[in-house]
Amino acid sequence: MRKKVAILMGSDSDLPIVKGAINTLNDLSIPVEVHVFSAHRTPKQACDFASNAKADGFGVIICAAGKAAHLAGVIAAHTTLPVIGIPIKSSTLDGLDALLSTVQMPKGIPVATVAIDGADNAAILAAQILGVCDDEINTELEAMRTQMTEDVLEKDRRIQFEI
Repeated sequence: MRKKVAILMGSDSDLPIVKGAINTLNDLSIPVEVHVFSAHRTPKQACDFASNAKADGFGVIICAAGKAAHLAGVIAAHTTLPVIGIPIKSSTLDGLDALLSTVQMPKGIPVATVAIDGADNAAILAAQILGVCDDEINTELEAMRTQMTEDVLEKDRRIQFEI
């Protein structure tokens, strides 16, 4: 049975960004479950989810949060599953506060962190992690890379034609 990816958001206002990750995972036929948990307002529920995630069939957890973005770190502290943080641009600091809150983890509790609002890359990284043990996912990722190459080369051909 294929492992699922959990996407946790600190607020429902993060959904427009997170949709990129949901769509990418759906395109790769990876089951995804999405929840709103706050590290500060629902810490018990967030910790319970993380503590049970492996037993519930998850292979990777993606956490999206802005401002004092502690969600990914709190989740990582309660599971040995890989956790990927998406810092969300949601404050006057243009997401730098969320980036630093997500990436600056203490030794022993890592959080892989993608770019500010980098939901698509979070989904691709989650797929790469699952693809280590799932050849079908790895084949889909290889096809995605091939398509990206073809798209760029087509753009190059169009530019060359115009010039």
